[in-house]
Amino acid sequence: METQKHHHYKTSILWTGNRGSGTSHYTAYDRSHVISVQQKADIKGSSDPAFRGDPAKHNPEELLLASISACHMLWYLHLCADKGIVVHEYLDDALGVMAETANGGGHFTGVTLHPKVTIQAEHMRDLALSLHHKANEHCFIANSLNFKVSHAPIIVVMEQQPS
Repeated sequence: METQKHHHYKTSILWTGNRGSGTSHYTAYDRSHVISVQQKADIKGSSDPAFRGDPAKHNPEELLLASISACHMLWYLHLCADKGIVVHEYLDDALGVMAETANGGGHFTGVTLHPKVTIQAEHMRDLALSLHHKANEHCFIANSLNFKVSHAPIIVVMEQQPS
């Protein structure tokens, strides 16, 4: 039987949106909060502006999307390094869709990652493309979701400078 290794994570959330009357009414309070992790910079958060949030602050939906994208990237880079693929640039413009339900709740229906990866060698292009699927299989965050994470990767080969 395979033993599992467990990792533990801890964050703190502090609501900073009390305008003096607490939550006495839906419009009486601000959605601002601070996300803290020991020995790391704080993240100022709010709700999405569609839900009375501050558009200048990160919202939970953006942070979920960023977590999915970052986890995929980190696994992808790991797999490329293992296979001898030299990656020089990686940029992902991830898109997520959330459906709001009639009762005011909601859920994500899907996420599509759009990684643009610049690699060094043309002969590695097909392998580099295929590793996105394997990265998704390993991604801790993607494996924890109840919706599909799709990928629309673009592989670019670095232009070789003439000698």
